[in-house]
Amino acid sequence: MTFIQIMEYETTHPGEMDALMDEWVAATEGKRTATHDMHTQDRDHPGRYVDIIEFPSYESAMRNSELPETQRISGKMRELCGADVRFLNLDVLRDETLASSG
Repeated sequence: MTFIQIMEYETTHPGEMDALMDEWVAATEGKRTATHDMHTQDRDHPGRYVDIIEFPSYESAMRNSELPETQRISGKMRELCGADVRFLNLDVLRDETLASSG
């Protein structure tokens, strides 16, 4: 079952956060279990960001979280956030591609 992790956070350092994400991608090559990541910005609240990360399963997400590289870089990311990072752990119950009707 596909698993989605949502990370919601606020920061005044978006460039530094992007650089840390690039560092994590390089450092976890061949080790990470994340299969897809979408980095978004809240249009109505500047400085608020939401990352949507897809994993094959909850267990694989937990293995990914335990990687030393993930632990090290997530600590640096937390230092750049104005408040605590909020995590949502979601089991995907339904997944459809919706075709445009017009």
